[in-house]
Amino acid sequence: MRKWIIDTDTGSDDAVALLLALGCGEVEVLGITTVAGNVSLDKATRNALMTVQVAGAKLPVYPGAAKPLFRKLVTAVNVHGQDGMGDLGLIHPQQKPQQRHAVDYILDTVRAAPGEIELVTIGPVTNIALAILKEPETMRQVKHIWSMAGAGFGVGNTTPVAEFNVYVDAESFAVLLGAGIPLTMIGTDVCFGQAAWDEADMELLEGGGEAARYAVQCNRTLCEFNLRRCGQKIVDLPDAVAMAVALWPDITLDAPACTCYCCTKEQPVYGQVIVNDHSHLLAIESPDAPANATVVRKIDEMQYKNRLNKVLLGMR
Repeated sequence: MRKWIIDTDTGSDDAVALLLALGCGEVEVLGITTVAGNVSLDKATRNALMTVQVAGAKLPVYPGAAKPLFRKLVTAVNVHGQDGMGDLGLIHPQQKPQQRHAVDYILDTVRAAPGEIELVTIGPVTNIALAILKEPETMRQVKHIWSMAGAGFGVGNTTPVAEFNVYVDAESFAVLLGAGIPLTMIGTDVCFGQAAWDEADMELLEGGGEAARYAVQCNRTLCEFNLRRCGQKIVDLPDAVAMAVALWPDITLDAPACTCYCCTKEQPVYGQVIVNDHSHLLAIESPDAPANATVVRKIDEMQYKNRLNKVLLGMR
């Protein structure tokens, strides 16, 4: 069975992704590491612990970086609620977080099982960058990293060009891109349309068990945000899409090898990930720019959503 570590800034869409991984029974999640992003580190950790509890799982949660490498923390509480989980009083975990730092846990785990560990990152990659900077040779023994990062081939959701996870800590994402670790990026561009929950999906899930209801309830403020943004009651779940891509290769319909560059200097483009799939003839093409990531361009939206809903409805 595949061995995973999930790194998360647990907001409401992260919670759905965690439930999917813990409920599908198809991978062994060894541990969860948390990072500041959607909310502060302490809230992200509590939210992860609560989601593990709702899933009926028993696995450790390791707190990591409380801020980006160089910048002040930017959160998304306006989207996910002040607690990151809909502000409905859902968060009361019984389990306590581990004392070991997330970066040390990641390195120890990879060192103990070289070539076996996959990382799924659904928040800013500060913990991953710190691990790379601390022990680059150890991190090159990671089997694969699946990262919800960037806008893919579309527009940003935080600035016109930047997606939230990268925007929070673009310097860390630049470190990841240059680390030589096999990397698949799943951007926000594949998370809308039929991939998003609509009112019928949410009504169906609210009639399910505790996990399915929790998944909908914790996304209440995200649904309200989307209603103001586009006039529709929908819940887009970039982290759950990224988790599904990592779980089920057959839902990916198009994913070219690309040369990616993360902008970290000028503020108007800070956090943009420039994606070159080499499909266009350019006047100037750098011959020494090899592909450093696979970037998902298209998924089977309905197959993804049907499988997600089935897993959630099958949980207690």
